[in-house]
Amino acid sequence: MYNCFSFCSLKIKCGVSSTCCNWILRTNSFGTSNADFPPGDPGMYQLDITLRRGQNLAARDRGGTSDPYVKFKLGGKEVFRSKTVYKNLNPVWEEKVYVLIDNLREPLYIKVFDYDFGLQDDFIGSAFLDLNSLELNRQTDVTLSLKDPHYPDHDLGSIFLSVLLAPGDQREVTMLMRKSWKRSSKVTVTFSMWSSSFWQCFLFFQTQSLRLSDLHRKSQLWRGIVSVTLIEGCELKAMDANGLSDPYVKFRLGHQKYKSKIVPKTLNPQWREQFDFHLYDERGGIIDITVWDKDVGKKDDFMGRCQIDLSTLSKEQTHKMKMPLEEGEGYLVLLVTLTASASVTISDLSINSLEDQKEREEILKRYSPMMMFHNISDVGFLQVKVIRAEALMAADVTGKSDPFCVVELNNDRLLTHTVYRNLNPEWNKIFTFNIKDIHSVLEVTVYDEDRDRSADFLGKVAIPLLSIQNGEQKAYVLKNKQLTGPTKGVIYLEIDVIFNAVKASIRTLMPKEQKYIEEEDRLSKQLLLRNFIRMKHCIMALVTAVCYISSCFDWDSPPRSLAAFMLFLFVVWNFELYMIPLALLLLLAWNYFLIISGKDNRQHDTVVEDMLENEEEEDDRDDKDSEKKGFMNRLYAIQEVCVTVQNILDEIASFGERIKNTFNWTVPFLSWLAIVALTVFTIVLYFIPLRYIVLVWGINKFTKKIRNPYAIDNNELLDFLSRVPSDVQVVCTFFLWVFWVLF
Repeated sequence: MYNCFSFCSLKIKCGVSSTCCNWILRTNSFGTSNADFPPGDPGMYQLDITLRRGQNLAARDRGGTSDPYVKFKLGGKEVFRSKTVYKNLNPVWEEKVYVLIDNLREPLYIKVFDYDFGLQDDFIGSAFLDLNSLELNRQTDVTLSLKDPHYPDHDLGSIFLSVLLAPGDQREVTMLMRKSWKRSSKVTVTFSMWSSSFWQCFLFFQTQSLRLSDLHRKSQLWRGIVSVTLIEGCELKAMDANGLSDPYVKFRLGHQKYKSKIVPKTLNPQWREQFDFHLYDERGGIIDITVWDKDVGKKDDFMGRCQIDLSTLSKEQTHKMKMPLEEGEGYLVLLVTLTASASVTISDLSINSLEDQKEREEILKRYSPMMMFHNISDVGFLQVKVIRAEALMAADVTGKSDPFCVVELNNDRLLTHTVYRNLNPEWNKIFTFNIKDIHSVLEVTVYDEDRDRSADFLGKVAIPLLSIQNGEQKAYVLKNKQLTGPTKGVIYLEIDVIFNAVKASIRTLMPKEQKYIEEEDRLSKQLLLRNFIRMKHCIMALVTAVCYISSCFDWDSPPRSLAAFMLFLFVVWNFELYMIPLALLLLLAWNYFLIISGKDNRQHDTVVEDMLENEEEEDDRDDKDSEKKGFMNRLYAIQEVCVTVQNILDEIASFGERIKNTFNWTVPFLSWLAIVALTVFTIVLYFIPLRYIVLVWGINKFTKKIRNPYAIDNNELLDFLSRVPSDVQVVCTFFLWVFWVLF
């Protein structure tokens, strides 16, 4: 009885879930079942639920759509809330949740809502899942029809789930109890009240609790690559008044997303875009594909959907697929290839590939100059040791945090385990990645784990691979989300990069890999102003150059004008085409000698730095929600136009800054690559007549599609410049280096 009293008191004071306490009271000595259990009853069950999608949900917004999300409730308590899918009556979630239950007679209550910014969310419908109807250890696909108790005859759509009911693992219970205990803000008990049984309980849960990453580690490591090439669309549905459409395509595999470019005014668009998804599930997965018509000033029109079941495709083979569009017209033509891979790993410090001499020699041999033309896409090898962090921000009411790290390289994303109740955690984990682009940026983000809501951000660092010094353990100051200023804490990392320079150079001239999970573009007053200032600086530099040349024609300075006139006569009289790359080569060499001689006086734009440092958080939902709601309604019609202008300003400004930074030796690797390319062009143009060069270029252009019908067009020069950082990116990297030096 005393043990029961202690646990019931613990439940009341510390907020431990009734499910866990009921299970504890029904067992003796932490795991030995009482005799009053029914024969074969495991006492606890684990219910694995995958929220797949919704179909034909009820519209709750004025535009005829909804922004649906789903809540799961068990025993009157919310156990899960999905993300919100905006402006979609057929949402796809593909989210998993694990629930521990001790009473199968209590159904799972599912409620679907329409999210409304600043207002109370609208109820769409609800349904019940009878847990007694499920078979143990068998995955079941369930379709639930949504109903409204006030309007039982209304059809509100359906929700599709996959559920698996299995006997509960005792370790799962310990983790759930510990998380529930941690999130409580009512820990006011005096520990002298508790008996020795309580301390035994505490020690048991302290030692047996599972970590978040241990539960999901298998799902982090991707087991293959899905390469998709979007070729074209044929006979699509006309959505505009002119009988045409502006189609683009969205792809989704789990949480990975890709959006194609927009092809204006056509019903037979040609995209020819290639991208990769990571395959996490050995059984495959479903790629959801939707086609949309772009409309400026209002929501985009839906044109149709289709799906690709990867489990039906054979691996290591390219499949050409002609996919008819459901709920629309026409079809898409795609190429899909599944390849096996194991290029990302997690291990402890005791398992170090580079410290093993044999493995290190194999890695060095794989990326040696002799292997420059073997597997061009495998550029290099990255090893990241996440050692520890110090003085982190306290995110919990107890003055502690439960930190874990997320290590990202492009679309590869791995997690450490969670260190509970610690501001100075030690992870001592090694992550390895295959490098596909040496110009990628390694991002390490520290979060605080929370059971009942999304993780809290604690800090972040971004490290360009080309700036890494191998084998050095460094302390990196954690920054805010925008990387414009420090936050509390430092993280200790040791990083090694091994790569093949020839493969890296070839990869530089190919399209840059796009991130599948990116934030939606939002209208930002600060960002719009910053891009305008950057654009103005580029235009002013061009105007200054034009004015300088005009002043030579006006003879404002006779000596300067005379020198310019003589130079003009000399250049025009002796001009050859090879002199253009030669002049650019001399400019690169001149700036290089200025740098090595210590005479470089480059200064970052102080206006841009000030804008970055003082950039404020936008769209604060906690202040004057009703006023903002009205304001956003008024801005809705012009928001996309403003975002487009904002992005155009950014692109133009970044283009000019990247050209400047190429010649300023901002990234020495790229400047050396430019020197090699310009030297080759100079020699070719000097020894080979221009007519032959133009002839070869024209033949290649005219026969390219004949030789390879599915070739993807690209511009090598633009792909090269996309690797050169703009001034904003340079400033962020500069701040990171300054804070590290000061620390």
